[in-house]
Amino acid sequence: MSRRGPVGLGVPVLVAALLLGGCGTSRSGDLGPAPTAPPTSAAPTDRPGPLPTLATEPTPPPPTGRSPRPSATAPSPTRRPDPVTIELWYVRAGLLVPTRRTRPATVATSRLALTELATGPNRAEAATGMTTLLPASVEVTRIADGVATLRVPSVGDPVTRRLRDAQVVWTLTQFPTVRQVRLDDAAPVDRSDYADLLPPIVVTGPIPGERVSAPLVVTGTATVFEATVSVRVLDAAGREVATGFGTASCGSGCRGGYRVVVGWRTVGEQRGTVEVYEVSALDGARINTMAVPVVLTASD
Repeated sequence: MSRRGPVGLGVPVLVAALLLGGCGTSRSGDLGPAPTAPPTSAAPTDRPGPLPTLATEPTPPPPTGRSPRPSATAPSPTRRPDPVTIELWYVRAGLLVPTRRTRPATVATSRLALTELATGPNRAEAATGMTTLLPASVEVTRIADGVATLRVPSVGDPVTRRLRDAQVVWTLTQFPTVRQVRLDDAAPVDRSDYADLLPPIVVTGPIPGERVSAPLVVTGTATVFEATVSVRVLDAAGREVATGFGTASCGSGCRGGYRVVVGWRTVGEQRGTVEVYEVSALDGARINTMAVPVVLTASD
């Protein structure tokens, strides 16, 4: 019997078996996007999310015992608080007149105001006749329920003391936390108790010595005939360079606020005067004039 038959069959059978083995479930298909490393700018987190397929977890660096390096971003500079502007009420010709001071911000605004009030007017203000009657070292002892309490030395005649008290009350009640002032354990008082100490025309802006430019806004309060407030601007030689008028929010017999805008042309910077006045209903003369010395800046 020949041995070649079985051997001859073995090769085809083996080839067929191999071919049949390749006919199983297909392994082709979409494997998805290839994994990518996280961007170098991504900040590390304490708990990293699931890692992409085939990615390896980075080995944390060994501790060095040194503090972490500061951030390359420079810290933003600390912003200084805005300055505070306070209103001061001085005495002029036996009546109350206002001016302003701008100082570094402070939480003790009442103390700042009383200190500035006791210091007195500057040179430009003093030139208009402003003065102060408040002695130094007067401070508010407490502020509660809108009432500021303080003691003021009881010196001078009654008229002087009342003017001094009016300075304190009108200066302190500019702040929203103070509606009334208690002086020397007396009943609390407010601005209305001293309203008779205001001149017919009060100028709140500009203030003495201020550098002003055109157009100039003149503001204040007034109780004048037909509520009409007039303004004129004089140059260093006393020449009239601008005029204007406006109407207060209240007429004769009551006090109202006013706002008048005036403009001028000047050759160069020079001293000047802003006059705010009432025109007499009797003869048209300027009456109740409030003169404010200023510095006029050049205008085109």
